[in-house]
Amino acid sequence: MVPNLVTALTGPINELEQRLLESMPAIERWFRLEWMEHTPTFYCSVDLRNAGYKLAPVATDLFPAGFNHLTPQMLPLAVQAAMAAIEKICPEAKNLLLVPCAHCDSASYLEHLQRLVQVFTQAGLNVRLGSADPDLDAPQTLRSATGEALVIEPLQRHRTRLGLKDFDPCTILLNDDLRAGVPRVLQNLYEQYLLPPLHASWATRRKSHHFHSYEEVAKKFAKLMGMDPWLINPMSAHCGQVEAGSDAGLECVRSHCEALLARQRRKFKEYGIAERPFVVVKADAGGMGAGVLTVRDVRELDAARLQRALARPPGQEPGVSEVIIQEGVPTCERIDEAMAEPVVCTIDRYVVGGYYRVLAGRASDESLQAPETRYVSLDFAESPMLPARGARPGASAPNRFYMYGVIGRLAMLAAAYELEATDPEAEDYD
Repeated sequence: MVPNLVTALTGPINELEQRLLESMPAIERWFRLEWMEHTPTFYCSVDLRNAGYKLAPVATDLFPAGFNHLTPQMLPLAVQAAMAAIEKICPEAKNLLLVPCAHCDSASYLEHLQRLVQVFTQAGLNVRLGSADPDLDAPQTLRSATGEALVIEPLQRHRTRLGLKDFDPCTILLNDDLRAGVPRVLQNLYEQYLLPPLHASWATRRKSHHFHSYEEVAKKFAKLMGMDPWLINPMSAHCGQVEAGSDAGLECVRSHCEALLARQRRKFKEYGIAERPFVVVKADAGGMGAGVLTVRDVRELDAARLQRALARPPGQEPGVSEVIIQEGVPTCERIDEAMAEPVVCTIDRYVVGGYYRVLAGRASDESLQAPETRYVSLDFAESPMLPARGARPGASAPNRFYMYGVIGRLAMLAAAYELEATDPEAEDYD
């Protein structure tokens, strides 16, 4: 599935894609050297935005929930990537404990869990599911839309090890972002591999840390390519003390919005882009609120609009929030006249596929995450042909998808930088 582009691949992105195709050997060597020094995240998904004039990641999820959208043709690659990841971590592993999201029982999420179980079972592991939900005191059977059963069991803690009844795993794979906090049962597990690590959860993780690391990665990659890092980097800023419902911190948000809009206007003038810039304001901690506030004019930004954007989930009291202000990147891609954005999925250091998030009735500058969003699977190898270095940019699906895969891997590498910098056990962590 290749979407229609409202804007043809011309200008900066056309040049970028051509440069990536011509520099493929240098790019792959650069990634190879980076992975010798940095440990990739176990798995992740990266939301991309293709604006025609730039291509950039806008979110990196270290606890992905969309592997059910991968095509069956990509499963062998996912299995091979899973094998490589497990062999590096625990070569003798035979049992894998998968901890799903608590209270997540939607049909789509259950299909996602089924896909993870399928991948790691075919990778040679015994896979069982254990929930950190304290209210679960007996095995629970859930059925997906296809009728397949998933048995979720209560976790059992034995001193410094975690497992299930008659099941002692070498590796524990978290698929819960722990936005409500880290439960005691998952703390201080020093005898087993816990992946991703606890400091990757939204209990402590911040988007601003990730995009600070991504800026560093983008500058290194841009130097290799001899290009402007802005073409692949969404500029961002951070406000640490914003109190919902009051003017506290509002001026911080306003000043950063104005500064980012001014920087965008300069870039638009430099590249001859005839569009009106915008920024998005959202909670810095992923689980603290789902709102995304689009700002084109700081005069329209007031405490009430900011409060709606930072609204917390039911049951959580209003309070002081950290906020990230990010350069807005519109999407120029459409499927059946609906706005679309690509999502790249990875395991270890490998791209294992992706899908499009599609939502009708939304503008190009709006979020495409909503209950009515639909997903269109895509293959990063839709033809037996590899991207041709001399081919016209945008002429084929493999060409464009190679470009998406490169940016997705840059975001994954940035996540590795981020986790190293925020590791509470590292000596230089502040």
